[in-house]
Amino acid sequence: MAAEPPPALEPFPAEGPLPSWSDARLVRECLNGNEQAWAAVIQKYKRLIYSIPFKYGLTPEDAGDVFQAVCLELFSELVNLRKAEALQSWLISVTIHTCLRWKKQRLSGHEIEADSLQQEPPDAAALAPFTMLEQLEKEQSVRQAISRLPARCAEMIRLLFYEQPPLPYAEVARRLGLATGSIGFIRGRCLKRLQKELEKQGLR
Repeated sequence: MAAEPPPALEPFPAEGPLPSWSDARLVRECLNGNEQAWAAVIQKYKRLIYSIPFKYGLTPEDAGDVFQAVCLELFSELVNLRKAEALQSWLISVTIHTCLRWKKQRLSGHEIEADSLQQEPPDAAALAPFTMLEQLEKEQSVRQAISRLPARCAEMIRLLFYEQPPLPYAEVARRLGLATGSIGFIRGRCLKRLQKELEKQGLR
């Protein structure tokens, strides 16, 4: 699994656990002004958004700028989303659209015009090959499955598979407050739980 840098900023920081609603309900609550719902959307999709700039060869700094631009687009244009269930595909399209414009800016040396990011992006399928879209969707499914694991399992999987360079068991054990010899056993149990969550989504 590829490493993904954490977002630098968290719009609408929330106190307590965030709701794990469906996209349809999240969109409805966001449009009703529920800031917890806004925070939940960002929490759910921030790593998906951040992963896309790196697939287009952008720098971590550019990825942060893309993330902020996509958040602004989300906040201003969510009301125009025709199907709430299409939130994930819409965010992929917006992010890819923004990445392509950012690359064009870097190549041309000119600033992106503000209104160019307000235009409705074309479908993601028109901007990226099917294999990339399929990969993005699978990666997001894995993230969501991990988010449903017990906190210690989710953190162990993050430390073992998402850190670059990979962490040795001793460091993982130190961060989790566990004995080094127990990491392999707990890792196996956590991966089995993750597999069950993925199977619930029809993934293996």
